[in-house]
Parts: sequence; structure tokens; C-alpha cells
Amino acid sequence: MTRLIAALAALALAIGLGACGSSDNNDKSTSSSGGGNANAQTIQSNPANKKVSVTIGSKNFTEEFILGNVYAQALQAAGYKVKTQLNLGSEQIALKALKSGQIDAYPEYTGTALTSFFKAKTTDIPTDPQQAYQQAKAGFAKSGLTALPPTPFTDSNALAVTQATADKLGVKSISDLKAKAGDLTFSGSPECRQRQDCLLGLQKFYGINPGKFTVVDPSLRHEVLQKGQADASFVFTTDGQIKANKEVLLTDPKNIFPPYNITLVVRDQAVQKAGPDFAKTIALVQKGMTTQVMQELNSRVDLDKQKPAGVAKEYLTESGYIK
Repeated sequence: MTRLIAALAALALAIGLGACGSSDNNDKSTSSSGGGNANAQTIQSNPANKKVSVTIGSKNFTEEFILGNVYAQALQAAGYKVKTQLNLGSEQIALKALKSGQIDAYPEYTGTALTSFFKAKTTDIPTDPQQAYQQAKAGFAKSGLTALPPTPFTDSNALAVTQATADKLGVKSISDLKAKAGDLTFSGSPECRQRQDCLLGLQKFYGINPGKFTVVDPSLRHEVLQKGQADASFVFTTDGQIKANKEVLLTDPKNIFPPYNITLVVRDQAVQKAGPDFAKTIALVQKGMTTQVMQELNSRVDLDKQKPAGVAKEYLTESGYIK
């Protein structure tokens, strides 16, 4: 059993995977399948969808490449004619491509949408993922864009330590670091000092002032932990290195890290043209996207050096969504 199937099997113990949560046996877009997950459903091609062309875009980093490929391959399995324009760039570039009709959809983070597009302060973002999604959805709707329901996982900021450090200091939450912080080195990205969901938030809401703060390139945020160059490092919750390095994510009782769940943002015209199978297919393949699963998928690209398209196909086949 592969690592991903193991993660999905654990998920299946808690929930049954079904198209949009529906138990309607007349749904033509999916049918029961064993696959990698006995509770998954296999996407069935609908001949009516062959008349519809859609272009899926993505931003320019690993997780977006994987998600863009998952959505594109799933929609192809449902019968749509799918093109991709991945690696578009920043969220501003991706949104411009969407509004201009260059692409029909791309995956965006709810927290990013609220702060980058709708000018919310990080501290104003709801800590409840559904509330954050509803606010982002309302903002996109004003521009003729539909934000489909979000993924289970959130790719938020988090504070990580090695297992050895967690054991040595006896820490499980960020609050546990307060009395010890003066003797510790923290690391983060260049903008971390000015962000409420980074060092600024630790200082303001937890009263934590590290003995030393080291600025590192985001690509090195795990390496500094492993080399002992930092005692704690700001990371993203779906980083593949977390599981591979057996790092510990400290809990955030004061909720300074807002939710960053993915919503596939689609032009209204594209949603109407594509029909009901489009949203159903997206909702189906998102149900297996837990934090643990996304860590595994990201690690296959970043650590195992697999191609995002291949990893996306593995996710869909090992989950039982496609054969």
C-alpha cells in the first residue's frame, strides 16, 4: 500500500467519499468504484460534456501545479475538452487572466483572495474556514466569478519545530514557547516581521519575542530546522517536508493563522456553459484533499522530484476517482 493510499484509507474511516455529498443513484456523472478507496466514486464521462471546452489555469508553485492538473484531468474524465495554462504567476496575474477570459478557472486561497483582492486585513479574516469562504465568494461574485466550495485542507502559515526540540522543550502549542523564547532562534520569510500571521502576530498576541530572528528564503524554511540553525520556523501546513522530516506543527490557540482553503474560481459564463457536471466533479475530487494528503502530494513533487501531472494522476487513480 502506498503512502497516499494509506492516507486516503485513514480518511475513509471517518467519511465516505461521494459526489457533492449526494447519495442520488441517478447521478450520471459518477458511479461507485473500489479503486484505492472503497468508498470513492469513479468519474464517468458524459457525452454531453464533449461539446464544452474549458481552460484551467494555476499560479506558479508546486501545490497550484498539482491542483491545476487534478482539476484538469478530472474534468477530462467527465468528458470535457480541457486545456491548461499553468504557471501563470502571482494571484494578481491569475485573476487578470480569469477576468479577461484567457482562462476559465484557477485555484485560489480564500485568505489570499480576502487580503489581496478584497483588501481585508489579516486580523479581519474569519478564523472559521466557511465564513472566510463565504466572504471570498461574495467578493468574487461582484466581478461575475463563481467561487466553488472549498477544499478540506488549508495551506496556512504555522510554526514548526523538530520532534527533538518539541520533546526537549516540552512544547505542544505556541503559547508554550513564551517562557523559553528569549533563548531560541526563530526563522521566517523576509516579510514575516510585518505580518500578523507571522512574527508580528507572535509578538502582539502571544507576547513572544525570540532571542534571535533569522530571515531565510522560503525554500530553506525546513532546512534551517534540520541543520539546527533555527529552533522554530514558520512553514506552510501542507509542506511535504513536515511529514518527511517528522516535524511538529505547534497548535495556535489564539488563532493568528487564518484559513487558506482552496476554492476553484470560475467565470460565471463558464459555469453556465459547463452544466452541473463541472461543479459536481470538482466537489468530488476535493473530498480527499486533507492536509495529510496534500503534504504527501507536495512531497512527491518537491522531494521525490515527480512531475505534477503524474502526481495528480496518481491521486485520482489511487483515490478511485479515475481508472
